[in-house]
Amino acid sequence: MDQLAGSLIKAGHEFTAYDTFSTDVAELKKRSAKADVLIIANHPLPAEVIQADQNLKFISVAFVGIDHVDLAACKAQNVKISNTTGYCDDAVAELALGLSLDCLRNISLGNDAVQAGQGKSGLQGRELAGKTVGIIGTGAIGCRTAEIFKAFGCKLIGYSRSQKAAAPDLGLEYKSLDEVMGEADIVSIHTPLTPETKGLIGKKEIGEMKEGAILINTARGPVVDTESLAAELKEGRIKAGLDVFDQDPPLPADYPLIGVPNLICSPHVGFDTRESIDRRDEMAFENVTAWLAGRQVRTML
Repeated sequence: MDQLAGSLIKAGHEFTAYDTFSTDVAELKKRSAKADVLIIANHPLPAEVIQADQNLKFISVAFVGIDHVDLAACKAQNVKISNTTGYCDDAVAELALGLSLDCLRNISLGNDAVQAGQGKSGLQGRELAGKTVGIIGTGAIGCRTAEIFKAFGCKLIGYSRSQKAAAPDLGLEYKSLDEVMGEADIVSIHTPLTPETKGLIGKKEIGEMKEGAILINTARGPVVDTESLAAELKEGRIKAGLDVFDQDPPLPADYPLIGVPNLICSPHVGFDTRESIDRRDEMAFENVTAWLAGRQVRTML
């Protein structure tokens, strides 16, 4: 961090860093007071905090999504926003593959069996090769995920509101959402969270999945209806691998997916590798340097 901030300090800018995470509005107001530029990760930045800092002109979000920032407040104050899109494409795509393999080959269940002094009874798996993989959302991460699955010999189909030229080049065939949900052996979700995508995969869509299919979500938790997914998993008709939920773990004991069978989870670590975090830090500071030079890169607002 000191190395990345060095050029800003040399140029005469004042730089302050906080090494503790906070969502407390009063604390965030205190930290951001009179700042012209903020660098944040994925903690919420509500309107009250933005409005309290009348000096604020630019926010560099060290994250891909910006749904945790009050965009209306930013627009009202003409605050510009850049993100760090692309920093974790490989990391998230690789986890989507890993969760799929775990669901297919019962890796976590096998570990539990060995640790409990048991054998392989009931743990026969299935191969990834030859499976049909449905990609929901064919942005950079979705296309990278498709590329990796293709290397394993999978057939690719996908659904996205905006079709990318790179997707057909990978051999991905675009279909309707209903067709993808009904035809895919593995459905991997890679959409941002927007008002249009919230609850995109609901009871109807989950019910369309064929028996034995696998739902993977490394995007945003609210894209999938949690209650409907939990009910379907309890029936044993499908499996799921999730890295994201309606809220970040630790989850409360009464959360609908706690203790549910046929489910493999990770605690929102898809973006979090040593390599991706290094890239993210560099990009977050590149955003600031570019903005100070009179140009904006990775523009989100």
